Amino acid sequence: MSGQKPSLRTGDSAQSRFQVDAVTEASSAAPALAPAPAPAPGSSDGSRPPEEAKGRFRVGFMDSGALGPATDIGLPPDVSHDPDTSKSDSISLHSTGTGHTHISDSHSNTYYMRTFGHNTIDAVPNIEFYRQTAAPFGEKLTRPSLSELHDELDKDLFEEGLANGEEPSAAEEAAALMAKEAKGGSIKFGWVKGVLVRCMLNIWGVMLFIRMTWIVGQAGIGLTIAIILMATVVTTITGLSTSAIATNGFVRGGGAYYLISRSLGPEFGGPIGLIFAFANAVAVAMYVVGFAETVVEMLNDVDALMTDELNDIRIVGTLTVILLLGISVAGMEWEAKAQIVLLVILLGAIVNYFIGSFMPSESKEPKGFFGYNTAILIENFGPDFRDDETFFSAFAIFFPAATGILAGANISGDLTDPQSAIPKGTLLAILITGLTYVVITISAGSCIVRDATGDHNDTVSDTVNCTDAACMLGYDFSICKEGGCQYGLMNDFQVMSLVSAFGPLISAGIFSATLSSALASLVSAPKVFQALCKDNIYPGLGVFAKGYGKNNEPLRGYVLTFCIGLAFILIAELNIIAPIISNFFLASYALINFSVFHASLANSPGWRPSFKYYNMWVSLAGAILCCVVMFVINWWAALVTLLIILALYIYVSYKKPDVNWGSSTQALIYNQALTHCLNLTTVEDHIKNFRPQCLVLAGYPNSRPALLQLVGSFTKNVSLMVCGHIRIVSRRPNYRELSQDHARCQRWLSKKRIKAFYAPVFADNMRQGAQLLLQAVGLGRLKPNTLVMGFKNNWSDGDMRDVENYINTIHDAFDLRFGVVILRLPDGLDISHIQGQEELLLPHEKPPVGSKDVLISVSPAKDSDSDSCLSKTTSNQSSPLIIRATDTKSPLSLTDQRLLETSQQFKKKQGKGTIDVWWLFDDGGLTLLIPYLLTNRSKWGDCRIRVFIGGKINRIDHDRRAMATLLSRFRIDFSDINVLGDINTKPKKHNKLCFKELIEPYRLKEDDMEQEAAERLKAQEPWRITDNELELYKAKSNRQIRLNELVKEHSSSAKLVVISMPLARKGTVSSALYMCWLETLSKDVPPLLLVRGNHQSVLTFYS
Repeated sequence: MSGQKPSLRTGDSAQSRFQVDAVTEASSAAPALAPAPAPAPGSSDGSRPPEEAKGRFRVGFMDSGALGPATDIGLPPDVSHDPDTSKSDSISLHSTGTGHTHISDSHSNTYYMRTFGHNTIDAVPNIEFYRQTAAPFGEKLTRPSLSELHDELDKDLFEEGLANGEEPSAAEEAAALMAKEAKGGSIKFGWVKGVLVRCMLNIWGVMLFIRMTWIVGQAGIGLTIAIILMATVVTTITGLSTSAIATNGFVRGGGAYYLISRSLGPEFGGPIGLIFAFANAVAVAMYVVGFAETVVEMLNDVDALMTDELNDIRIVGTLTVILLLGISVAGMEWEAKAQIVLLVILLGAIVNYFIGSFMPSESKEPKGFFGYNTAILIENFGPDFRDDETFFSAFAIFFPAATGILAGANISGDLTDPQSAIPKGTLLAILITGLTYVVITISAGSCIVRDATGDHNDTVSDTVNCTDAACMLGYDFSICKEGGCQYGLMNDFQVMSLVSAFGPLISAGIFSATLSSALASLVSAPKVFQALCKDNIYPGLGVFAKGYGKNNEPLRGYVLTFCIGLAFILIAELNIIAPIISNFFLASYALINFSVFHASLANSPGWRPSFKYYNMWVSLAGAILCCVVMFVINWWAALVTLLIILALYIYVSYKKPDVNWGSSTQALIYNQALTHCLNLTTVEDHIKNFRPQCLVLAGYPNSRPALLQLVGSFTKNVSLMVCGHIRIVSRRPNYRELSQDHARCQRWLSKKRIKAFYAPVFADNMRQGAQLLLQAVGLGRLKPNTLVMGFKNNWSDGDMRDVENYINTIHDAFDLRFGVVILRLPDGLDISHIQGQEELLLPHEKPPVGSKDVLISVSPAKDSDSDSCLSKTTSNQSSPLIIRATDTKSPLSLTDQRLLETSQQFKKKQGKGTIDVWWLFDDGGLTLLIPYLLTNRSKWGDCRIRVFIGGKINRIDHDRRAMATLLSRFRIDFSDINVLGDINTKPKKHNKLCFKELIEPYRLKEDDMEQEAAERLKAQEPWRITDNELELYKAKSNRQIRLNELVKEHSSSAKLVVISMPLARKGTVSSALYMCWLETLSKDVPPLLLVRGNHQSVLTFYS
């Protein structure tokens, strides 16, 4: 079934992929299959073979195109393939029972597209299911989703599909494919033409003919070979690393940028993409200047300079780069043809040099060429550095000659099979060119002296005492020691033309080497830059992502590269341009090597290169070597390069582009997180390391921003915060809806810079959901220890069973030894009902009336304790993160306006004020720790802590000193300590009456009914308050009333009030009475936190 696109049909729906019908069972086995009449078009009804079992299902598939050759879909070797069947509407596989599998026309056989000959929509493994791009027929094939195989038949089936991540969608790929076919198809290259030829031409660049002999003269044969080997080691290790990355999955266009960005992520890929594209653009200038130097020397020989040498180089270089731009813009096909022609010329020039080296003549001897001679070899073997040159300066000038190794990888998108082509072509090119450089080094150093005058009369005389190789061969060039000579290895950049059999062919070789390398760089830079711009890592560069023609040519990138190259051509000094490029290329090579080390270190199951000849430690050594070489070549240029990369890295890290490439950075972070989590589990908790790790029951994150912002203020970068969401729905959403919902909520938290995890659960009621979260959320030591909720403002207007669940949730938290924190704002917390606040939902995703989400933190009377969940949606497009309010929205009421302002109050800086801590009961110190953590934040930094404690009138000074001593030992700054000596004073009468009115609707009033009826009512409504309970806890009720009076008196102007939450004994105090206590204590006061720790110490004064 590899070549087919299954299609489900449910009724008339075009979106369905399968049609499932019940079939009947025959009691006997079927005879051999007989042809059946073809069904009507569009029908899946065909004849049914008698062996189909009752209770099974017949599955019909829609055709999406003819089946390809049997070898293309991975059929067994015994499959017979009738070519005529490819013309039918659809093809099927079936077993005849003879051990052979045949392909037949589905119109004549009911075994059409069955797996193993059975009626099932389960699919066999198929390469098409794993592609992230379109299938050859223009539509991506997908395996049946788990929902289609697992869900009930009467349930709507949803295609979950496979996430394509950041790569182009199947539709985009299909459109591009159709466009290419319409224009005659794109040009693709094999490993020889696409990689080997391109790399060899780029490596045999400008240095081969016009700087190689100069380096031999300066460094000598021995050190020149060392320079070549040193550069070859760097490039070989990088080539091995490139091969490993290139064979670890499908490679798209973008070369080094694509390899690094998909391995290390956009933070490294983005900077390298920019500097690598820039380096290639500057390399165009280097090669063109090399070409121009040769042309100008030829003009100088015939006395035909236009102005002076420097300006002539600029003029010739400008004309040359314009010509190269024209070839590049003409398309890859023309560029590839030009490369082949240039390679033939280049190879002819190299052969021409070696032939000439065996053909010495007397006319060439005064210019330093004597043919192969042992004396010359010995003399030139050692270094003779002049003009402040050193080994490393010579290396810096040579190294750009080795930087062509990525020329093939840079056009990876234009290769037929990048995974095979890049390793073979790159490594073979390094070997061939490296050997060529070594042989030319030995050859030039063995037959050409360092200095020569070019004068036939400078022969050895008896009066002159000279011992160098030229003297032994009859010439005296000792005058050259004073300078001024124009010939020899040290002085004549065109000495290879002198040696060659036919001089003009060397000039042609120079033209070929320089122009081919310039052309390769001129093509590479825009291709890399285009790939970078397509990923939209740097906003504003998207204009260069557009491609033209059947090969998607980056014409705008060509123009940009031309401009950069032209700017550097105007420098016109080859020895200045070369070191600049070296650093940029070395930085790219270092990161390619580091990518392999990093991916191997991360040990991700996805790191499976088919190229096995690499080693993570060799790659690391290669990366270090590249960095060392950078500083050796030019320390300040290396420093500038690293600073540029660092600045770009910080920018991308800060921007956090919305891409997911499965980089090794992600894999390593996972490994480290897992390792640290496991290490933490082996260590017992210590008081000094206690952190309030909060489970915040806030519903949808954007429903109660004030709650999340306040908790985030004391947990950010300090401890764990989990945004719990308890959802009660009439229909549980499918996996696709859940994953989209989860992604939107987590992105909202990230956008608001709230460092928290989003954790939704489905439950039958609020208490059950809270129990699930309290028990299951967390991993090892990264587990919540504090439950945070919003105060249930509208509790008196709703169903008392919700209040029962709310209070029981608090009890459950205490049972599990959680601390509990409840936030109450005067205007409430929930803003989800306000128009324009549905930041997570699309208009068609607004919830149906029948579903509800239980959210624990609820605000004023207008609020409810339930949000609506996402409605069922069949949309295949992803929802945007933010939906802004439209211009047609109705004006907000004053209450809602005030609520909106209140919801943002913890987002802004609080200014000068106080955080009043009413530490009435010792809960282990959580009531004091949270205010301390808040004051460490810049938003709360101007607030001072005031501490209020209960005491007796005759011990006020003693209690104040004791508390001051304790706080100082805890090293917690405070501005004042207030001892409340009148805390036990009876509350005011009218406040007591208000409390009596508050509890009246919830009293059981058992004295007014029979005992049996009272017990029955209490059993049905356990939240009711008995008279006995009311009398038993009369003093505690009065204390809550009195505390509220004191808070209003002392803390009415506080920025935040933190007060010890009263405890209610489970099974003794009814939910209604406990709720009345919380209501009475927190009513009509500034923003208030009710806090109760788990009575285990969270503060210590021991070191």
